[in-house]
Amino acid sequence: MPSSVPGAAMLRQAFQRLSITASASTTSSSLSAAAARSSSSTFSSSSSRTFSTRPAMASSSLIRPTIMARTTAVGVASRRAFSATSVARGGTWLEPNINRKKRMMKGRPRVATGGSVKGTTVVWGDYGLRMYDHHRRISAKQLKVAEDTIKARLRGQRYRLYKRVNCNVGVYIRMGKGKGSFDHWASRVAVNRIIFEVRGAIHEQVVRDAFRLAGNKLPGQYEFVKKGDPAVMGITKLEDGLTLEDLKRPWKSEKLSPVAVEEVGSAPAASAPPA
Repeated sequence: MPSSVPGAAMLRQAFQRLSITASASTTSSSLSAAAARSSSSTFSSSSSRTFSTRPAMASSSLIRPTIMARTTAVGVASRRAFSATSVARGGTWLEPNINRKKRMMKGRPRVATGGSVKGTTVVWGDYGLRMYDHHRRISAKQLKVAEDTIKARLRGQRYRLYKRVNCNVGVYIRMGKGKGSFDHWASRVAVNRIIFEVRGAIHEQVVRDAFRLAGNKLPGQYEFVKKGDPAVMGITKLEDGLTLEDLKRPWKSEKLSPVAVEEVGSAPAASAPPA
């Protein structure tokens, strides 16, 4: 036992020396780190920015989806379709996001018999191209060629082109009975329907020439119209004082007033021819 006491004392002293050395090294390292921070005070702002990107990104990642959702909701609520045809359910105006395997009937364009003049006037632009001869089905390829023709003619001009129709009808190749495979997309265009509109700092004659070239690429006959021109109901233009009420009025002979009946009754009868 007496021999073990000096050994324990020696071990205790050794541990005390180690703890003192460790605390001194920790103190010196903290002092050196503080000196380094004070010496690099000019770069503290940039370094803090560099190392604080992670929490900033985390906070922005929590805020950004809310802002994007709010912006998307506002955009969808205030959006107004350019086209006068039905919505293509996504996709582009030439190729909708519709299942091609689902067969579609050929159908016919809508005929406005109730007094509708939808799609017959220039709404978005200053000038328009209107088809006036007969309703028909126009393929996406023909519409694309017409669009490229207008863009080639108006190259270098400041303008915006509006497409007023959508390709939302599938055309299938007939192979005997039934329907065949899918061939292309098309659009049913009614008579006197606006196809394209143009708005911008551009001369009228230049737009006339561009629409003339585009009309030559499309089937049918087309006319150049401007904003403010009269609408068309069916094949009748609402001009020269003609209104929708006049066209809705039934084409029947009006009843004669009592004064007119009296005048007709009091008129002398025609003398009979001599025998």
